[in-house]
Amino acid sequence: MSSTPHSLSRRGALLAGTAALAGGLGLALGPAARTEAAVRLPEGWRSPSSALTPAQRAGQCVIHSYPGLTPPARLLTAISEGRTAGVIFFGENIKNLAQIEGVIREMNEAHASAPVKAPLLLMTDQEGGLVRRLPGEPVLSAKDVGASTDPAGQAEFTGSGAGMNLAGVGMNVNLAPVLDVYRTAGDFTDQYGRSYGKDPAAVGVCGSAFITAQQNAGVAATAKHFPGLGPASASQNTDLGPVTLTTSAATLRGVDEVPYRAAIAAGTKLVMLSWAIYRALDADRPAGLSPTVVGELRNRLGFPGVTVTDALEAGALRAYGGTAERAVLAAAAGMDLILCSARDTAQGEEAVTALSEALTAGTLDGTAFDAGAARVNALRSALS
Repeated sequence: MSSTPHSLSRRGALLAGTAALAGGLGLALGPAARTEAAVRLPEGWRSPSSALTPAQRAGQCVIHSYPGLTPPARLLTAISEGRTAGVIFFGENIKNLAQIEGVIREMNEAHASAPVKAPLLLMTDQEGGLVRRLPGEPVLSAKDVGASTDPAGQAEFTGSGAGMNLAGVGMNVNLAPVLDVYRTAGDFTDQYGRSYGKDPAAVGVCGSAFITAQQNAGVAATAKHFPGLGPASASQNTDLGPVTLTTSAATLRGVDEVPYRAAIAAGTKLVMLSWAIYRALDADRPAGLSPTVVGELRNRLGFPGVTVTDALEAGALRAYGGTAERAVLAAAAGMDLILCSARDTAQGEEAVTALSEALTAGTLDGTAFDAGAARVNALRSALS
């Protein structure tokens, strides 16, 4: 996510271990083979769309959030009834490692009665440095890593630390690493130490090392924010308002997209798209609402995994309606996961309702939507 860091500054002990999540083969939602660069699904999977209610079908592509330390009953109900793909956690949800481990156990118990048995996606932003929701590793920021005497080795260390820390409490997705190639000292990405550096190849090396080490620990990685927020100035924050970047297509492809090629080659499971508008690619819509920019990722770079939006409540989307309108636009653009991260369970419920109604009315392409849900469920089953 592109937000100002919501940090946990104290150093916590690194907990090793793997996630103890609800297992079982998940349900594949739709003909993924019909979409270009789709994930290969396990043999024998069949589309169960008819076995799911419209809300359950829509919920396979929505991530919920909640306020405070205790998940509300309505979120646990949504989990047990199969109306969500998972949950994102923030600092306000986490008192300590034992507490959040207990919350995750409660969510997995609720999930046991859901119709889709593949594990929930339980995620957070554990980039390192200032942007850490859990205490503990990775302590070093991306900037620290890039400036070290052994950037690749440090990136591997921090990726392994992030993976073991998250897996130790039962989380299975990290919304990291940031692959933005910053331009000037103190700009949007650099000011919080979130960029590995100015050299796109070096960023790619560090990002790939982080991804590989983290995924070896059983936690899926998310490369972000495609096609790159490196050109953004210090004041260009998509969480707060609209951002338009005038970077040329040649520079985007020759600089900003370079680390994504490396990340895709390393097998990153997810890619998060930016909410900035990139005039050279699509002058009318933010990247995460643009079929053109999603096509850039899928077709030009060949990414076969799960696409995920940045925060759906971001100020950059103020011209695109409320939660309902934004969720449908994002799904129509090719986003597989809709990130409802306002710390309000009602936001996720509103997205599910809007997607369900659009699918029922035929205003949202059901085949393409189910292919996205199939990619999400293939990811979930791989994390069991």
